[in-house]
Amino acid sequence: MSEVYPWHADSHAAEDRQRWAVKIEYDGRGLVGWQRQKNGLSVQELLEDAAQRLAGGRKVPSITAGRTDARVHATGQVAHLDFPADMPLNGRSVRDGLGYHLKPHPVVVLAAASVAPTWSARFSAVRRRYRYRILNRASRPGLEADRVWHVRHPLDVAAMNEAARLLLGQHDFSTFRAAACQANSPIRTLDRLELVCEGELIHVEVEARSFLHHQVRNLVGTLQLVGCGRWTPEQVKAALEARDRRAGGPTAPAEGLYLVGVDYDPDPFERL
Repeated sequence: MSEVYPWHADSHAAEDRQRWAVKIEYDGRGLVGWQRQKNGLSVQELLEDAAQRLAGGRKVPSITAGRTDARVHATGQVAHLDFPADMPLNGRSVRDGLGYHLKPHPVVVLAAASVAPTWSARFSAVRRRYRYRILNRASRPGLEADRVWHVRHPLDVAAMNEAARLLLGQHDFSTFRAAACQANSPIRTLDRLELVCEGELIHVEVEARSFLHHQVRNLVGTLQLVGCGRWTPEQVKAALEARDRRAGGPTAPAEGLYLVGVDYDPDPFERL
């Protein structure tokens, strides 16, 4: 488990650290999102504090593949941690050690892999995968409370998929970009946007190399207008071409969104 995968030339690697990639799942309820903030607990704070305790009090910085917002969940988030080089670590000790110090918080390390010091959870990623979950029924959620968007009126999934296909490919996604988005460009390439029914649940599967702030939630909020008959697929296309956030639909609630995976080539976790 401690093999180092040589993704990049390592001639300038720091000698005082060892980098570990970790795959994480978490329940976003009660958390302010990934990034450290002064107004509450974040995933980053919990992970780095656990790593610091594992490292005997020495600080261990982290970088994530994607900064999730408050109340957003993850089943396959990825981050990297830079531990001191003198620590005798392997995949199991990193996974289980972090897991022990993360208790009782709903943040769990699923796997850990040693990577080259130049590997980056953020910049080495080739694809990010999100899933948005809609519970489409009249009755409110019991077991799924705060884990889905509850939509009471019946949704026309076929019409939503028709509209979704118009959004695939490379576009200027300014219409689906949050006003606070700090990305240099609104141009993104959407590789997958598909709705899949599973009983009363509708899964919106979304894949791209990178996303704009709130892009997935704004896409889902707009597709929901199509599903309930208020918009046509052609209106979604017109909204996209308007390149104006005011032309788009509402932002879907955070609690229905999950970061389900981050892809790398090669995958540091593949051999585990």
